[in-house]
Amino acid sequence: MSVTEEKPYICQRMVVLIGRPSIRLGIFDVNRAELKKMKRTLLASCLWLVGVVSFAEELKGKVIAVLDGNTLEILADDNYTYKIMLYGIDCPELEQNFGEAARQLAEKIFMNKEVSVTLMGKDRWGTRLGIIWVKGNDPRKQMLSEGLAWTAERNPEADLEQVKEQAREKRLGLWSEEEPVAPWVFRRQQTMLVPKSS
Repeated sequence: MSVTEEKPYICQRMVVLIGRPSIRLGIFDVNRAELKKMKRTLLASCLWLVGVVSFAEELKGKVIAVLDGNTLEILADDNYTYKIMLYGIDCPELEQNFGEAARQLAEKIFMNKEVSVTLMGKDRWGTRLGIIWVKGNDPRKQMLSEGLAWTAERNPEADLEQVKEQAREKRLGLWSEEEPVAPWVFRRQQTMLVPKSS
């Protein structure tokens, strides 16, 4: 056998060709140069995908409707109307005490304003959740500071929780009631009142 001839032998999970190491991937042999090229391609693809996803999580547009204290409709720059719920807070339902006050404050803050939305996912019904920015400000804090919103039921953000607690201590808005009912509790109660169909 000459020195330039390549003879493969298997050493654990690696195929070594005399004079040229390669790695066995499934049924394919890949030499180190090819593997480096594959890694660079994969990395570039991942970075491109992250850029696309990041881009998709931002939305700009104009608020065209305020449905309740924490649900808005936005006509985006792409001429599509998005229904967005404010992420991290929950306002009283319209049928609850302070529900209409929360809707009126949201209307004052958002209606006909140009906004930027950081999309944070969807709720279990498929409604988009987002942080809606008005001129770089986060109006969720104003809703909380006036006692017209609760922080999220699960995993509340610490800075929002602090604002809510300050309103509670001052007994503002819904906190002026002896035992305010959280909107998620109210919704569960309403669901239990609906007769089941047979």
